[in-house]
Amino acid sequence: MPAASGSGQIGWRTVQRIVIVGAGLAGLRTAEELRRAGYEGDLVLVGEERHLPYDRPPLSKEVMRGEKSDTTLEPREFFDERGIELLLGLAATAVDPDTRTVTLVDGSVVDYDELIVATGLAPRRIPGLPDLAGVHVLRSIDESLALRADLDPGKRALIVGAGFIGCELAASMRCAGLDVVLVEPQPTPLASVLGEKVGALIARLHVGEGVDLRAGVGLTSLTGTGTGTGTGTGTGTGRVSGAVLSDGSEVDVEVVAIGVGSVPVTKWLGGAGVQLDDGVVCDGVGRTAVPHIWAVGDVAAWQLRVGGRKRVEHWSNAGEQAKILAAALTGALESPADQLPYFWSDQYGVKIQALGSVTATDDVHIIADHGRKFLAYYERDSILTAVVGGGMAGGVMKMRGKIAARTPIAEVLGAVSV
Repeated sequence: MPAASGSGQIGWRTVQRIVIVGAGLAGLRTAEELRRAGYEGDLVLVGEERHLPYDRPPLSKEVMRGEKSDTTLEPREFFDERGIELLLGLAATAVDPDTRTVTLVDGSVVDYDELIVATGLAPRRIPGLPDLAGVHVLRSIDESLALRADLDPGKRALIVGAGFIGCELAASMRCAGLDVVLVEPQPTPLASVLGEKVGALIARLHVGEGVDLRAGVGLTSLTGTGTGTGTGTGTGTGRVSGAVLSDGSEVDVEVVAIGVGSVPVTKWLGGAGVQLDDGVVCDGVGRTAVPHIWAVGDVAAWQLRVGGRKRVEHWSNAGEQAKILAAALTGALESPADQLPYFWSDQYGVKIQALGSVTATDDVHIIADHGRKFLAYYERDSILTAVVGGGMAGGVMKMRGKIAARTPIAEVLGAVSV
């Protein structure tokens, strides 16, 4: 029999009801994998939003460019055919491990035998900004469509934060014919993720496309016709007309998109005894230290064989973890396979890919630099840990085996041929 959540043993075929809180990609794929693994009991998928589970990566790309308005992952028939009960438009507010119940925002209570947390991330807000129309954050399809409705050609947009979301929004807005000012407190875009060397290559790409990039600069305040302060999410009656930046400069803007990072959605777990440390702390298959509670996806800090315990905020990771967790819960998993993180970002027709465990403090070797295309190897403790490329998919993917084998960087560099 498989190990239960936390400690002890369970016979998984006696489990009558599994509840998954979070109806994003990770929650959907976990439900799908549980059915595929042979689980036949009740399966409930709880989601805060009213929409069927949908894909989020297109929100800053295809949706912004007007190429898509619906990114639904599966039709309702998919859930009916698999006996997956949907409770949508209902956020979870509390969990009681003793009674094995989850309380929802409408006061209803859902009981479980096994609970899987898949609540993902919420965007950080900048407190104290005026509540002005034209100011947006980006997490949901509704927020994405509201931002897109503001993107008239010729308008001037300010994007606060040059992480992946900010960079993708900048690219999408330039493609839509907007003038774009992109501000980032760090020395380069994506410096905290990919390091400054590769960040400088990303910066060059954006500047070449006409973005007014201001690195080392943040947002101080917004100006407009509204009054009052709040979170700056566009709920007021006035409209944004300008911004004051941390270097004292002022810019006239008609649209503002704020992308200053995200935080795990874990507040509802308070009091449940689940260990939280930049996400839900789990072992290598998604179990928490609280019996019968698991976690998967962006919210989950899994123990990795290489790289320690960490959250991996990438699309492909959600599906990989779902397979592992479902196999562990149903007893089909003998030993979890190594997870090799992979993510990508589309900007101006250039696919930026990262394979392996990337940190901003790694030593970076630029292997190829052909203007819009580049390839970089990442080294930690003299070992190849990751590869990042722009427009060089072959150069990235051929290194999978080398990264997994923890190949010495000297060996890799000695065989470079791009």
